[in-house]
Amino acid sequence: MDLKELFDVSGKVAVVTGGGRGIGYMVAEGFVRNGVKVYIVSRNKGACDQAARALNELGPGRCISLSADLQDYNQVKSVAEQLEEREPEGIDILVNNSGANWASSLEEYPDKGFAKVINLNLQRVFTLTQLLVPLLKKKGTHEDPSRVINVGSIDGIRIPTQETYAYSASKAGLHHLSRVMAANLGNANITVNAIAPGPFQSKMMKATLDANHDEILKHIPLRRIGRPEDMAGICVYLSSKAGSYVNGAVIPVDGGSVIGNQQYVIKPRL
Repeated sequence: MDLKELFDVSGKVAVVTGGGRGIGYMVAEGFVRNGVKVYIVSRNKGACDQAARALNELGPGRCISLSADLQDYNQVKSVAEQLEEREPEGIDILVNNSGANWASSLEEYPDKGFAKVINLNLQRVFTLTQLLVPLLKKKGTHEDPSRVINVGSIDGIRIPTQETYAYSASKAGLHHLSRVMAANLGNANITVNAIAPGPFQSKMMKATLDANHDEILKHIPLRRIGRPEDMAGICVYLSSKAGSYVNGAVIPVDGGSVIGNQQYVIKPRL
């Protein structure tokens, strides 16, 4: 019951997709500051390398940059092969965070936009997890399972505030995919959970927050935007001994947005 032992993640090996910025960077920083060796994956090599350098200054963990466009199956496969070569003894944690969004009216929503979002946010999460299961199995034990954390969204729980049809559908699908995977991987000593962030300062949310900051705060019971430690904290918890019996959960990290007043959502068409 020692607090430090319960939440200790030092010495573990994690992979965080989209770790070069936004929520992925918050998660990676939380891990590195607590002694985890972290591989961050991003299609923007320059930004990913820069993020890794910044994280390596924080310690005591380490950060390694891997460049890949996770929309592309072959590049996802390449990431898995690189990790097999670099970590032959296995990995402890996989955080599937990379994602895309597309907002457009129902009449103008493009097929290519819908396909792009579903592919990255849902299908490639399945692909990368599928390819990394052998490495996760190597580290997972009955007492300390390996962990998969899928980054969903409150827009996969509630009606979104904008016409982001593919995004909200992909995140709702990811939440349920997490449950299905949890049911099938638990006996392999791998837990699978999803977190559903609310508003956080990220590149994806910047334009929305800039335009609607005060209005958004009105509908968050805690009256604030998410902070880096909020995101780091939930992932450290799920990856530690304290979270070892949590499996198949979808956890909102949103200040109460889901239960808040939602009168500011888009008005239905009559």
